[in-house]
Amino acid sequence: TFANESFMDELAAAAGADPVEFRLRYLERERERAVLQAAAQKAGWETRPAPRKSAEASPMGRGVAFARYENDQAMVACVAEVQVDRTSGAVRVRRIVIAHDCGLIINPDGVKNQIEGNVIQSLSRTLKEEVKFDEQHITTADWPSYPILTFSEVPELEIVLIDRPDQPAVGAGEPSTVTTAAAVANAIFDGTGARLRQIPFTPERVKSALG
Repeated sequence: TFANESFMDELAAAAGADPVEFRLRYLERERERAVLQAAAQKAGWETRPAPRKSAEASPMGRGVAFARYENDQAMVACVAEVQVDRTSGAVRVRRIVIAHDCGLIINPDGVKNQIEGNVIQSLSRTLKEEVKFDEQHITTADWPSYPILTFSEVPELEIVLIDRPDQPAVGAGEPSTVTTAAAVANAIFDGTGARLRQIPFTPERVKSALG
């Protein structure tokens, strides 16, 4: 999904199209379209035909990503709002909006808990987590060398559940992890014009892409 939705974003930019509108052109199933539209509406998406590519010292950007888990399971759309510090390369995710259709919802609070946990976990992998090796062993052996997202870095998180009582219930845990990295990457691109192609988006990688 990271590769697919990053490239979809590049195609939208090359076509001079808004990223949400561009995706809707090629989503034929109504449930899939509804998920993407629900996320955009909740996020207050403003149509923009091309990335802002702001020259500000700490530009803001917003990105979108969509996926249907394993091609026939839950549908998820994610909008991320991100701030990038050009000097340090630090990325701060300010807000994430998730729209989620997993068919019949039996326990809405349980589904929201699953989504919240999975988005936080996948955001941690997107920004920080990376196992490193040398020629003999793993070198990330403690928390300083393998950092994870801290409480103060957790973004505002808003969830839209789309209940489908006439449809079978499918898994509602992992699907929300798959759109996070692409939405954040697309938000960075929107704000700075820099395209990141390797996770995690460490300050060093961000500065290299900006350079």
